[in-house]
Amino acid sequence: MGTPAGSASAPQDTRTGWYRLRLLTFYRLVLTSLLAVFYFFLRDSNPFGVQDHELFRSTLLVWLLFSLAAVVVTRLEQPAYRFQSLLQILADIGALALLTHATGGISSPLTILLVITIAVGALLLPGRMAYLFAAVASLALLFETGISLLALHNTDIGSVTRAGLMGLVLFATAALAHVLAIRLRDSEALATQRGIDIANLQQLNQYVIHQLQSGIMVVDGHGLVRLANEQARKLLGLKSTEGRLLSELSPALSSQVSRWHTNPALQSESIPADEANTGFTLRFARLDTAQGPGTLILLEDDTLLAQQSQQLKLASLGRMSASIAHEIRNPLGAISHAAQLLSESEQLNGGDKRLTEIINIHSLRVNEIIESVLQLSRRSASQPQDLILGEWLRLFHGEFIETEGADAARLMLEIEDDSLCIQSDPGHLRQVLGNLCKNALRHSPADAMVYLRVQASNTEAIRLEILDSGPGIEADVATHIFEPFFTTEKSGTGLGLYIARELCELNRAHISYHRRDEGGSCFRIEFAATHD
Repeated sequence: MGTPAGSASAPQDTRTGWYRLRLLTFYRLVLTSLLAVFYFFLRDSNPFGVQDHELFRSTLLVWLLFSLAAVVVTRLEQPAYRFQSLLQILADIGALALLTHATGGISSPLTILLVITIAVGALLLPGRMAYLFAAVASLALLFETGISLLALHNTDIGSVTRAGLMGLVLFATAALAHVLAIRLRDSEALATQRGIDIANLQQLNQYVIHQLQSGIMVVDGHGLVRLANEQARKLLGLKSTEGRLLSELSPALSSQVSRWHTNPALQSESIPADEANTGFTLRFARLDTAQGPGTLILLEDDTLLAQQSQQLKLASLGRMSASIAHEIRNPLGAISHAAQLLSESEQLNGGDKRLTEIINIHSLRVNEIIESVLQLSRRSASQPQDLILGEWLRLFHGEFIETEGADAARLMLEIEDDSLCIQSDPGHLRQVLGNLCKNALRHSPADAMVYLRVQASNTEAIRLEILDSGPGIEADVATHIFEPFFTTEKSGTGLGLYIARELCELNRAHISYHRRDEGGSCFRIEFAATHD
């Protein structure tokens, strides 16, 4: 999410310190270069009032070489920052003290440069070190004044007073610079913390937006897409959107936005997406930003809404099935038990025994219907996983042959691409395929083959087809086969395909029936493709 402020403070201070130290080295290099130019090229006019040319020249050249070396080592950031800062400030104080002595002592115009050096030192190493620099510079001035007095170099007793006053100026400079350094440090720490907070908030916003199940898209006043989360790109079938015109990416969506701008009360229509049998519904909101007005587009996946509706429907069915279990199953058990006891009576003739058998048979059938309905109420919520379909089908094939005792030679796999990956609850998919495979084997001739075929469609969906060679289903009947309790068999409950459809919709898949041209049936399940 971002670097916490506590862990970022010290590195940030060091980065700022190195930056300031580099500025000091640049300032020192410019200063020494200018001093050298004025001294050597205007030597006849003696602009600095140099009295000891040998000392001035030697000190200036050494200070210039030190400035060049400081530029290099500061770039390398070796040795440590604190050591370099301390060494450079003390070196500057020493060099300026020598130059001051060579140019007439405390009355030299170069003395003012010590004030700048102390101020810079207080910014680089605030706190007690600032006062140390002021103390060293003051002592250097007093020492220089004392030497000048002893040597009687045109120095009077007033020079001591001026040196003392300059020392006070240096200490005042250190104090002011120390206060300024503290405020600068606090301001930098606050700015750093604000930057971290903003970065954390931005990352959090990005995470929330990209984890939303709804598509989010932001379009500016010029029609450029500024933001689009993964779900929006998925619904629109796009890989990259930022900085591109909405009219180029999706003309239909751009048209809807234009219509909404014209009439904000207008309700949008559902727009088909690129995935098979899916679409999305739009909602719009106006955004006012510093860059001008914009539009927030919310894309609701129709399949997700259908899935939520399906879960509500299953919950209602669960409550109904609980009532069925209480109101019907108990009386049914009593009827079945009474019929069984009656059938054991020795006084019944053949016709009466046949009637009791009919009662038992139909009691069992009603019980099967109740069990199927209760199975829906006990349905667990979908827990989709990424499944490599070819690999998963091979495992399913082995389990199905073993548990159902089917002939392995009759159930064949045709897998176009082993890398195709889907998202589905493996338990739900196993139940759907188990029911479809049992139906296909039951309705096909004893020597006919049943195929499980996997292939990618031209709409980027993945198709799983169950193909048999049975009689097929008539068109007028095929429209009702997924309805609950619809069956063409005397012993069927009419809930198998209905449950299969409910489970497919719960996993955002679509199941459909197609009659094969060569005869037989094809049940097709279409999944949205994912990337392994």
